[in-house]
Amino acid sequence: MTSYSVRAVPGLPEIRHGDDLAKLIVAAAPELAEGDILLVTSKIVSKAEGRIVEATDREAAIDAETVRVVARRGSLRIVENKQGLVMAAAGVDASNTPAGTVLLLPEDADASAGAIRAGVREALGVDVGVIVTDTFGRPWRNGLTDVAIGAAGVQVLDDLRGGTDAHGNPLSATVIALADELASAGDLVKGKAEGRPVAVVTGLAHLVLPSGPSGPSGPEPLDEGARAMVRVAADDMFRLGTSEAVREAVTQRRTVREFTDEPVDPGAVRRAVAAAATAPAPHHTTPWRFVLLESAESRTRLLDAMRDAWIADLRGDAKSADSIAKRVRRGDVLRKAPYLAVPCLVTDGAHSYGDERRDAAEREMFVVAMGAGVQNFLVALAGEQLGSAWVSSTMFCRDVVRDVLELPANWDPMGAVAVGRAAAPPKDRPERSPEAFIEVR
Repeated sequence: MTSYSVRAVPGLPEIRHGDDLAKLIVAAAPELAEGDILLVTSKIVSKAEGRIVEATDREAAIDAETVRVVARRGSLRIVENKQGLVMAAAGVDASNTPAGTVLLLPEDADASAGAIRAGVREALGVDVGVIVTDTFGRPWRNGLTDVAIGAAGVQVLDDLRGGTDAHGNPLSATVIALADELASAGDLVKGKAEGRPVAVVTGLAHLVLPSGPSGPSGPEPLDEGARAMVRVAADDMFRLGTSEAVREAVTQRRTVREFTDEPVDPGAVRRAVAAAATAPAPHHTTPWRFVLLESAESRTRLLDAMRDAWIADLRGDAKSADSIAKRVRRGDVLRKAPYLAVPCLVTDGAHSYGDERRDAAEREMFVVAMGAGVQNFLVALAGEQLGSAWVSSTMFCRDVVRDVLELPANWDPMGAVAVGRAAAPPKDRPERSPEAFIEVR
């Protein structure tokens, strides 16, 4: 079993803008050897690189470094910063820096690590790995720990997928965050307040990458840097906080008219129906029903019958053959979808007043509730990464739809929802100011 040691580097001075960190580290630790790994606190890197800014308002500095807000609770913000890291306050630090200033993270911590590695190689003629560390909180866990935000010349991940464990079981999801484990080990000896911002790991030379073939300034094969540890958005199941996730799903919900052939998970649709059933409705009723057309045969049978009814109506309106064909093609979005849902309104709980005006208003309340339910349904589908298009066509031939789907006479089809994976990213939506839709009295 491999053994290693971790020690803090004593004697480093207070770091100022323009200081050569590699020279200062070599002066404090001239015994650095081939295969050692340096763990360098990001704070001194930021100071050396002049990432100290005047900021009487730390919140403004956080705003400037934020790309998007992941979650917010009171004044605490978890954000994605310009470096692509998801962390509290964008990494803006107001500790150990003069009053009225804050420290920002290094602009490119991988490059910072590379500069320190090159400087050590130039001074001592040895290859070391360098990891720039910062303190992170973690979802689901109390307490802070150091992680790698920059790296050079060191293996940051150990991908064990495709191998087997000691019992011969296949490993399908095991990727070890080596650089984060090293960063945490260094934090045990550096401490947070002892003024020891650098640690050295000895005994893990197999994790240190060789210099590139072009010499000290040449490329270093397999050196991906700490950026390889940042999970891409497509693979991130927890990209947003709760309220932000709801807001994102609402704002990102789009009408999708082109779908891939990828099948739709029926469980995802059922979860969306469950969301629909939480919508408000009059008189404590549940007026929503969803008919799910999960087979191609059922979808074709319904759409053929609707097409025939629509053509008959258009001919009755004396529309030309070209006009009819154009209108029928508009319904192709339903045929192209791998899944259809037909939302239906059931007004069993409606009150009857025997007055035309009040009875009409009573039905309108149920129609509004139906719209709220379908909106919940569409937003929940977006949260499942499914595109949708709510098309009104079934409302124009309700008797046909009820007949084909064998529905009760009191079920009113309220359009049809095409569901599937979007074939292309949605186009940018024009910005809509809320003020355009508000009147204040």
